[in-house]
Amino acid sequence: LGLGSALSPLGLWGGCTCHWQPGRRCEASAGEKNNTQRTRLPAGAERQRPGEMQSEDARYLKRKVKGGNIDVHPVEKALVVHYEVEATILGEMGNAMLGERKECQKIIRLKSLNANTDIASLARKVVEECKLIHPCKLAEVEQLIYYLQNRRESPPGREKQEKKIGKLKDPPPFEGMEIDEIANINDIEDYIELLYEDIADKVRGSALILQLARNPDNLEELLQNETALGALARVLREDWKQSVELATNIIYIFFCFSSFSQFHGLITHYKIGALCMNIIDHELKRHDLWQEELNKKKKVVEDDADNQALKKDYVKTYKKYQGLVIKQEQLLRVAFYLLLNLAEDTRTELKMRNKNIVHMLVKSLDRENFELLILVMSFLKKLSVFVENKNDMVELNVIEKLSKLVPCDHEDLLNITLRLLLNLSFDTGLRNKMVQVGLLPKLTALIGAENHRQIVMCILYHVTMDDRFKSMFAYTDCIPQLMKMLFECADEHIDMELISFCINLASNKRNAQLICEGNGLKLLMKRAFKFKDSLLMKMIRNISQHEGQSKDLFIDYVGDLAAQININEGEEFVIECLGTLANLTVPNLDWELVLKEYNLVPFLKDKLKPGSTEDDLVLEVVIMIGTVSMDDSCAAMLAKSGIIPALIELLNAKQEDDEFVCQIVYVFYQMVFHQATRDVIIKETQAPAYLIDLMHDKNAEIRKVCDNTLDIIAEYDEEWAKKIQSEKFRWHNSQWLEMVENRQMDESEPYVYGDDGLETFIHEGDILERPDLFYNAEGLLPPDGSISPDFLTDYQFQNGDLVGQHPYSSMAVDGFGQPVSFPGRPVTAYGYRPDDPFLFPFGTR
Repeated sequence: LGLGSALSPLGLWGGCTCHWQPGRRCEASAGEKNNTQRTRLPAGAERQRPGEMQSEDARYLKRKVKGGNIDVHPVEKALVVHYEVEATILGEMGNAMLGERKECQKIIRLKSLNANTDIASLARKVVEECKLIHPCKLAEVEQLIYYLQNRRESPPGREKQEKKIGKLKDPPPFEGMEIDEIANINDIEDYIELLYEDIADKVRGSALILQLARNPDNLEELLQNETALGALARVLREDWKQSVELATNIIYIFFCFSSFSQFHGLITHYKIGALCMNIIDHELKRHDLWQEELNKKKKVVEDDADNQALKKDYVKTYKKYQGLVIKQEQLLRVAFYLLLNLAEDTRTELKMRNKNIVHMLVKSLDRENFELLILVMSFLKKLSVFVENKNDMVELNVIEKLSKLVPCDHEDLLNITLRLLLNLSFDTGLRNKMVQVGLLPKLTALIGAENHRQIVMCILYHVTMDDRFKSMFAYTDCIPQLMKMLFECADEHIDMELISFCINLASNKRNAQLICEGNGLKLLMKRAFKFKDSLLMKMIRNISQHEGQSKDLFIDYVGDLAAQININEGEEFVIECLGTLANLTVPNLDWELVLKEYNLVPFLKDKLKPGSTEDDLVLEVVIMIGTVSMDDSCAAMLAKSGIIPALIELLNAKQEDDEFVCQIVYVFYQMVFHQATRDVIIKETQAPAYLIDLMHDKNAEIRKVCDNTLDIIAEYDEEWAKKIQSEKFRWHNSQWLEMVENRQMDESEPYVYGDDGLETFIHEGDILERPDLFYNAEGLLPPDGSISPDFLTDYQFQNGDLVGQHPYSSMAVDGFGQPVSFPGRPVTAYGYRPDDPFLFPFGTR
């Protein structure tokens, strides 16, 4: 093959191996900003100069193709064939003059591939028609096509969403850069001369240099021209106040350099970043003055509505204001974009923060230019990952400003606003603010928007982490939409964002009732059992914890849940089934029949052995035993099987784990209600001794359970009653002695007791006012003369509802006025902590 022109190494491939694309405009996507990745100039790439290899020296081109690996396309239904091309230019004598090797790939799209396609026939056709695939790879091609045929499709809208993030557009052409002359790199010296003339010539010269800078091919040559860059930096520093167009042009030139990481040192050298921040600050202040002047004239016109001269003056001022704002927003956009590029270096970003960049950005949120707002949102989103910047945004009431933009007609702006809100929603205070400003109904309305659904659900998931706000979702159309999405999901696994959101919502009673409306619970159960979905079963388990109609619906599924326990299913699924059953404290439920029919007693006893399985499953087994022990016959069956000694052994092994201790003691509490198991616990085990030891545990919930269990034991066994009374007296006496020994006596102190009181040493006040410490021969003798102890009810908010917290109150009520079944189970050994809300019901750990 004769060659009629000089060739360069890059010329063999038409420039396709070079990452530096001729004619490419200087632009970078929002994703590039966040990932801190920039397009880079190829090191050492130079143009081939004529004369380096003359055309008459090259006579022939030898091309060799070598096949490589075959893979599947990550997104499309297509095969990707990798191959290598080696090209060598030969001289007249056949000697190699120049050679190059390139790795290439060919994409074979299988548009007709569907569930009914004959894979073998399609594979043969691919191998026959593609010469790059050797016939010996037919089996491999078949396997890859089979994988493509069965590959799960990515969720609809997910790809669109990724594309939706899109690129931040380059600033558009504006008045100062639109000139009729076409710039030429060879005339750069003439353009530099213009920078030393008056303002009009400076604007023209900067516009011509900007034309050159917008072509990335010219950046390297401009970089070598220190005179041009120095002149531009000097003019910007000295004359930016005199012309907005001039300032915009020059900042735009440096913005073109900022799109590539290796040029950031150049921008730093000329201190363009700091200068841009000064310019932005000045322009924002000018805008405030313009608005103040405009408002004054507007007020004058309103006061004198008949004065036409004032109206004309106001209209003229308003038009002038609009023109100034348009030019100013062009300048702000270019300057912010340049700073955003520079902020990929966190050290530079910190300097910007110290110069109040967050304040400038938040102030710019009042603008109406969509492209400027998208850029500002992108910058704020990047800054929001650092707590210092987030705190600055809090002080500037950023949530109120963002709430005005949700929803909005501009899809890109709405998307980036939601992403910023997602970053901010990790802060508890800001989540509260989002609810206060009315964002909750706005966000729930966006769940139906496919492009924003995933982000919105992530934000709402964070909102449901606060129990106070869960009940608010019952007054929106959120739950019906979520249920529809759950039931329409064709995949085996539900999207994590969707199911996590539903799990949190189900922990509120009113939400659970809405979920169960119609055939809601039935459809959830059907799907959970079909796919053995542990997360969906966790949602069902949360529903089962609420008293009332929703819990009664579970009676129809007791058998189905119990059947899953002995089957060798995944441990997580079994844990959730056990937890759901353990929540079913429903009257008249025949637990004895369930235990016998599904042979659960051996399973429960086997799992109680320390180290036999994961702690999560063991804990659920203990909770399950506590629930079924409410039934007299079940408690007797469990006692005969030897479960009580197994529980004591587990108590010894897990004595440092408050959750285990609390639930095991609760099992003893349930069993002492029944005559058969009471005698076993009191006479055949050392359980009362363990309870006496735990009576003064540091955990309040454990102390409460122990005290009430020991009170019942004391009523029925005189010997243990004396031991319990003695231990209580010994405990309080030791506290008293410790106080006396440690107290520093002061001569000026008239009384031994002082003024501080004794409450810090004895839990309930004066020891003489503790009637529960006194027993007669018949047992406990409370002040009111009753035989059984009365228990007080403490109230708190749990999952957004007011509930009776004390686990043993016969007077407890839930937030809807319904009586809670007696006796209840302790919610958690740790009690309620407002600063650490639990997302899932007790036992998920």
